[in-house]
Amino acid sequence: MFDCVLTLIGAAPEETPVAAVGETARELLLGLGGAVGEPDWLAPRQACDLFFRGGDLDLAAAALRAAIGRRFAAAKVDLVVQPAAERRKRLIVADLESTLIENEMLDDLAELIGVKPKVAEITRQAMNGEIDFAQALKSRVALFEGLPEAELLRAAANIRLTPGARTLIATARAHGAFVALVTGGFDFFVRHVQTMLDFDAVVANHLVIEDGKLAGKVLEPIVGKEGKEAALRRLAAERGVGLSATLAVGDGANDLPMLKAAGLGVAFRAKPLVVAQIRNRIDHGDLTALLYAQGFRVEELSSE
Repeated sequence: MFDCVLTLIGAAPEETPVAAVGETARELLLGLGGAVGEPDWLAPRQACDLFFRGGDLDLAAAALRAAIGRRFAAAKVDLVVQPAAERRKRLIVADLESTLIENEMLDDLAELIGVKPKVAEITRQAMNGEIDFAQALKSRVALFEGLPEAELLRAAANIRLTPGARTLIATARAHGAFVALVTGGFDFFVRHVQTMLDFDAVVANHLVIEDGKLAGKVLEPIVGKEGKEAALRRLAAERGVGLSATLAVGDGANDLPMLKAAGLGVAFRAKPLVVAQIRNRIDHGDLTALLYAQGFRVEELSSE
């Protein structure tokens, strides 16, 4: 009877009126003419599902956000609207910077050597789709020509995992999902993240280092928006997984094709250009929200 599901996820149980938001959401879905089930709580007071008979999911998501925004302007509640079939994804592809980690590594490196404003502005323009990602990457990397490799290690020491990252990956892998990190960032920093998180595969760019110093170059081909989407499709094909059984998460313009191609594409604390084009987004919660979006219950979550 129900072919779609709305998941409501609060940032924290004590901060968010998820039950009240759920009542509003249920009323709106009924008003759109569909049958709606009773709330199914995935985490007490924090995350719940509402199964419903669907129509235009983009329209439903927009109407829900508008209604919730009017009635609960300060509520820190995220919503995900999707088909109910194949909710638990078999392939998860995640961006790295400002997604799995809180850092933008070139910006952090630039801060260490005193050129952050220039590098950060190029990063901002690239992530908002204002300039070509590959050219922006080359321009930023060129600024670091001659920098000792030891400075990369200093920057890597300050990597901060995004809350929920460890639980997202550990839970997904424990339930049979293949998890890949696909980034326009650099494998040098990815290696450090891999000491904290256990991935099944990595696709990343490579900084050229010669005689212990940065050469100011990136090996071609550069992993940009086309490369990210291609990686998603290749990994799915290699595992015999249909795109409907994939999840992709990211925050920047270079993630858009990947997010649109995945069965569930989620914009995580994303740039305005991305928010405008992706139905499902997480603005308030941490990365465990992606597990609730797949129907996991709190007792199924693992960080090991």
